[in-house]
Amino acid sequence: MEVSAYLEIARGQESAESDSDTASEEAELEASLDSDYQAVNEGIVIIDFGSQYSHLIARRVRELKVYSEIVPTKGSWDAIKHINPKGVILSGGPNSVFEPNAPTIPDWVFERGLPILGICYGMQALVHQLGGRVAPGLKQEYGSAVLHQNTSDAAIFGDMPTSFQVWMSHGDKVEEMPPGFSSLAYTENSPVAAIGNGKGIFGLQFHPEVQHTPLGKSILENFLFKSCLCKGDWTPRNFVNDSIARVRSQVGDGRVICALSGGVDSAVTAMLLNKAIGDQLTCIFVNNGLLRAEEAERVQATFNRNLGLKLIYTDASDRFLDKLAGVTDPETKRKVIGEEFIRVFEDAASELGQTDFLAQGTLYPDVIESETPENRASARIKTHHNVGGLPEHMDLKLVEPLRYLFKDEVREVGLELGLQPEMVYRQPFPGPGLAIRLIGEVTKERLDILRACDWIVIDEIKAADLYNQIWQSFAVLSDSRTVGVMGDYRTYGYVCAIRAVNSEDAMTADWVRLPYDVLARISSRIVNEVPGVNRVVYDITSKPPGTIEWE
Repeated sequence: MEVSAYLEIARGQESAESDSDTASEEAELEASLDSDYQAVNEGIVIIDFGSQYSHLIARRVRELKVYSEIVPTKGSWDAIKHINPKGVILSGGPNSVFEPNAPTIPDWVFERGLPILGICYGMQALVHQLGGRVAPGLKQEYGSAVLHQNTSDAAIFGDMPTSFQVWMSHGDKVEEMPPGFSSLAYTENSPVAAIGNGKGIFGLQFHPEVQHTPLGKSILENFLFKSCLCKGDWTPRNFVNDSIARVRSQVGDGRVICALSGGVDSAVTAMLLNKAIGDQLTCIFVNNGLLRAEEAERVQATFNRNLGLKLIYTDASDRFLDKLAGVTDPETKRKVIGEEFIRVFEDAASELGQTDFLAQGTLYPDVIESETPENRASARIKTHHNVGGLPEHMDLKLVEPLRYLFKDEVREVGLELGLQPEMVYRQPFPGPGLAIRLIGEVTKERLDILRACDWIVIDEIKAADLYNQIWQSFAVLSDSRTVGVMGDYRTYGYVCAIRAVNSEDAMTADWVRLPYDVLARISSRIVNEVPGVNRVVYDITSKPPGTIEWE
């Protein structure tokens, strides 16, 4: 069946709804790209139907050295043509195709004649819009299943076993395939678990992007290199060059201040901007009073020594502590900190003269866990101070070149930019600082206790040569007090919790099995060296169900 025929079928099926904001959004994006903008060699477009796995798809594609971008269902071809798309992946999502206003595949997906891979809801949307039939499943399918191939010549399953484990997460199912399609595989609960038309359009009812589908990466690899004919030549250097072009297009002759925290995210952001706009950039390091022991001094020394950037130090400790007085709710803390950061940067900008932009090292995990217009379909986990915690009114426009990267990708870019390994592999430290590791009200007294505990944790982790093997390790000061005995005297002190986790991208995490002797030394030192703490516990909760930070 020709692509044009599919397009006509799809147009006949889709609703006539329009979004008044779409045109302005597309125009804004188009305006950000000038004639000097250099496209990447090739890319894969991922249509986001609201799945929290969408960026996991992007991650898997990038791991195969193919550039990918995620776009909303209302995004136009003109908004993504600069990446030279070689194929389209349709993500899963929480909706049913039968729901009012359920998201649909945009026309340009069919118009361009590119290879298409629909995953879960993406497959159901393909079937629904192309004249097949989707029906509510009598039995929902969540978890592992065994996939059995119906054919031995499906390109998507090239060089793979006839049966293998996959991960399912769906309610609806395909009952009748669109014209020109055939069934490629089935599971016990899904008679149609994979479809194809022999012309580069595929649908998978399961999720190849998750680790619970062990051969999922091979499936994506087959799609990219056998159907889309990708070359797989995207590298951190490509990203650097592309980002420099984007920053220059966005900023023009404007002046930028960069929020420098000392972490790898802000350092890479600063280096990218420095390469893109040079003297138009001023970096500002704000001491919000929520830093770890000696951090203000170490950050300034590190950046002055290694980066040679124009750096301004601002001590706003009293401002932040005043704003946080009496605040105990975690979400409120984040919002207060986010807004006060912006106000501090605005004040700094006014002292510098005309300033147009604020650059910050926002990463995608920050975005998808926060409530923002671009991820309305996903559930909010917590508000990150630099995303959902930003005030509604801002005088400065944001520059966020790392917004759609994961931490490991940022580290690769940092090495490409020439950052020192000790900077690149520094353990993450949250923007809100110790405020979200201090349960309850933030006071100077309690911050000092937490700083002392945290110093001991890191000191012992480094002494055991474990620092570079752990994603994140730190102390948390609870608002609980317990009875203890020290020197034959009764004590009533705080409980300190130790947290150490490993992760790839901060989206999921597992607790680290620290050696007992390390835990013993940490506990002994804290209760003996830190007044006010008489009990130490170790957090062995993974993410999910917990989060990495406590607040």
